Amino acid sequence: MVHSESVSVKVSLLALVAGLAAVALAATASTASASWKAQYGVQDDAWLEFGTQKMSSLEERLAMLDQLGVDVVRYTLRWDHIAPLRPKEPANPADPAYDWSSADALLGGLHAHGVDVLLTLWGTPGWANGWQKPNWAPKSPSALALFATAAAKRYPWVHKWEVWNEPNQLGGLDPNSPRLYVQRLLNPTVTALHAANSRNVVAGGATSPRATRTALSAVTFMSGMRRAGARFDVYSHHPYPRWFGRGRPETPLQTLPCTRWLTMASLQCLLESVSKNFGPKHVWLTEYGYKTNPPDRYRGVSPTLQARYLAEAARRVYQAPRVDLLINFLIRDEPVVGRWASGFFTAREVVKPSFFSFMLPLAEIGRQGGRATLWGQIRPRSGPQPYLLQRWGGGSWLAVGAVSVSGNQGFFTRQVSASRGSRFRVWSLLDNTFSPALVVR
Repeated sequence: MVHSESVSVKVSLLALVAGLAAVALAATASTASASWKAQYGVQDDAWLEFGTQKMSSLEERLAMLDQLGVDVVRYTLRWDHIAPLRPKEPANPADPAYDWSSADALLGGLHAHGVDVLLTLWGTPGWANGWQKPNWAPKSPSALALFATAAAKRYPWVHKWEVWNEPNQLGGLDPNSPRLYVQRLLNPTVTALHAANSRNVVAGGATSPRATRTALSAVTFMSGMRRAGARFDVYSHHPYPRWFGRGRPETPLQTLPCTRWLTMASLQCLLESVSKNFGPKHVWLTEYGYKTNPPDRYRGVSPTLQARYLAEAARRVYQAPRVDLLINFLIRDEPVVGRWASGFFTAREVVKPSFFSFMLPLAEIGRQGGRATLWGQIRPRSGPQPYLLQRWGGGSWLAVGAVSVSGNQGFFTRQVSASRGSRFRVWSLLDNTFSPALVVR
């Protein structure tokens, strides 16, 4: 999936790779802070679990995650799928009523590849909620907690957990009552997961960003959780943009005023709401993405803008206090037009620029006079990474200075001479791969 092209540089790739160790030791001014803490990841349960015709092997899909430099994968552990029948010993993962086969291969593969996992517990079996739909809460406050205990025993290497998905909207929890969420789902499950392993970190909330006819605002839901006595370790939220392409889209590096809508562009409002209700807890952003047009003809931005916004969101999280996680949803577009087209590939597996933007995010974070400040990351692997910043000029890509080396986590910040409309990209030397072109504004 790596692409390459001829470039006008005066150095040999082989020589650069051979000298990598010496260059890494010489990293100085362009090195970003090594104290940075956030993880970047993806979610696409269907693609990861079942694959496609072109990528039917799980090992191929895991190798692609390695190529992208994915830190963490969010995966929904469907309680109703794993326990279609009532177990006699619900805290015992070996109870014959449990069928873990849908998750075992994927979670084991992620663990073998060193990819961190965030497990989201969702979907009530009919036997636990009076044969209602999976978005109905169980009748007993111990039911999900016992399943969580079994899951923690089954996957002892998993230490990131999230209780439910978007309980502030009816599609996630019906009725979407914060008190019901806290008493039947959140608090008992947090207690159970902490008892199972003291290293477990449990997220509560998992709220959608918008107030609609079928959804409470995250602001309202949060205050209801506080009144109900919610207990959790970190707050999770889905800061999708307010508009998906109708009108002028918001950009992740904007700072919008606080309203009932908590999006990436009003991230400071999310942090304020969390602090107001629960104190200075940390935040996980467990779903985020921009739909593209095409294929969605009515909602979405161009694939070029999607790539730019993905990099801008990465930068926003990098600089945000207390934000530790950003999950991109999806990897591959859903095949039905009008549904989620926020992947790195189309449904027909055509690569979008966002694939390379996730792998090599590059964002403009400031411009003054004739100079611009650029921020980026080389994600595959770990440790300092050699890269070359390039500018388009004279019909080809030209090197901006010498080969540079990122910080320990792959990050770098560069100041460059740049007028409006100048185009830059970053070349990852070890991958022989390029970021999408960034146009200075």
